[in-house]
Amino acid sequence: MKLIMKSEILTYLVLLLSTFVFAAEPADKVAPKSLIATAYPAHVEITWANTQGFDYEIYRLTEGNRKFEKCTESEKSVYLDFIGDGNQGRTVTYRVVPKGFELKNKDAKLFEVSVKIPESTDEALLDMTQRYTTRYFYNFADPVTGMARERSNDVNGNIVTTGGTGFGIMALVAGAERNYFSHEQAFATISKIVGFLEKAERFHGAWSHWYNADSGKSFSFSKYDNGGDLVETAFLTQGLLTARQYFFNGKPEEMLLSNRITQLWESVEWNWYTQGTDSLYWHWSKDYGWKMNHRIKGFDETMITYVLAASSPTYPISKKVYESCYKKSPYYYNGKTYYGIKLDLGMEYGGPLFFTHYSFLGLNPNGLTDGYTDYFERNKAHVLIHRAYAIDNPEKHKDYGADLWGFTSSDDPLVGYTSHHPGTPDENGTVSPTAALSSIVYTPKESLQVLRHLYLKKGAETFGKYGFYDAYNPELTEGRQVVRSYLAIDQGPIAVMIENYRSGLIWKLFMSNPEIHTGLEKLGFKTDN
Repeated sequence: MKLIMKSEILTYLVLLLSTFVFAAEPADKVAPKSLIATAYPAHVEITWANTQGFDYEIYRLTEGNRKFEKCTESEKSVYLDFIGDGNQGRTVTYRVVPKGFELKNKDAKLFEVSVKIPESTDEALLDMTQRYTTRYFYNFADPVTGMARERSNDVNGNIVTTGGTGFGIMALVAGAERNYFSHEQAFATISKIVGFLEKAERFHGAWSHWYNADSGKSFSFSKYDNGGDLVETAFLTQGLLTARQYFFNGKPEEMLLSNRITQLWESVEWNWYTQGTDSLYWHWSKDYGWKMNHRIKGFDETMITYVLAASSPTYPISKKVYESCYKKSPYYYNGKTYYGIKLDLGMEYGGPLFFTHYSFLGLNPNGLTDGYTDYFERNKAHVLIHRAYAIDNPEKHKDYGADLWGFTSSDDPLVGYTSHHPGTPDENGTVSPTAALSSIVYTPKESLQVLRHLYLKKGAETFGKYGFYDAYNPELTEGRQVVRSYLAIDQGPIAVMIENYRSGLIWKLFMSNPEIHTGLEKLGFKTDN
């Protein structure tokens, strides 16, 4: 006879006792509170208020089946159930019961909720992706400051990011217009952000890349980078100026917020970061001065820095700085053709795709020219080159193709955070969802093809509570393929560019700042917006 361990007997008695307790307890006392199921084309999100602290078991009954099947058990109050593609139009019923509670209890309806799975239209998929991604900047924002957390898996403490917050501000504005949360809630969050920025340590008006949210002090991005970061300041300012226009003609408190943003914008000493030369410098530290000596040269994600610096009504730079610094690098002009696609500006193959995203979240590339290139067409070419490279797949990486392409800086399952782009050793089979999804404004059909693949076919692995995870490498063994992290600088462009594709809202707001047109004209740009 098999010897029964004391621990096994104890476990059995506890389970038996819990069954008796639940049987004796009125069902409405143990039923989950505020049970809600929200259906999307390939998954259902189930939420409840676990006020009792129970472990709950979740069961699913799909229309056409006769028996509930167990999905999972959880002590949390949210569960994403991926039912896969092909269930659109069918009704799915869930029962969420405390562990040990009889599933067929006569009061089971108290534990039950049903939903109908919607069709997987382009609009449904885009709205879902934007909705989930925007949560990063609302639900996951630092609750005191409203600032965007640098990443979801940060080990450095309560670290918030300025550039990512700028992207997040734009996402919050769009989210309010989409009714993901109320206008008043977006206003409250952005007000907290502005309040933090007014008090945070600054460096001749510029903000740091990272801050400790608890102290408001700069948190070192790297050894000598503990001071002003002009590029991150530009990304932040792009978002602030978008919000300024959004609240400009609102209620008195909204108009006041717009005025406070104006004061922040006008206090950035852009020209001080030239050191009195014909170059613009990225960093300055109270401790290390100009030690990093990093001139801001293009073509890359930093173009918005020059546009804002030239647009400043208080501390502007001259066109000479733009011509002598940004445009004077070995990878500014290109003119080569890749896979039959001509690329006017940028490094080989165009570099990582965030070059086409960060500066153009607010700055509208449509109709933007400078006598050498059309920026929409230049950016579109960059995206299509990435796609063509994946289809060609010279390194024979697994699953590369029209369904899976797009390379940029992101987390990596193998080496941590790094840059991925064609023609480099770091292009190791890792695809970053933000790359193709944030390119939706340039290549809607091609980007949607990637979205459908990542969600409808791979969603159980690649999609979580804040949207698509940061990186995916199908070459690795199961369980290691996905980095289940979120980064503000990767999430922001997804939400903002989807909104720009759907309505152009963020472009319209940012381009309505009159100073921007002054700066563009000064630098030699022409725009239709």
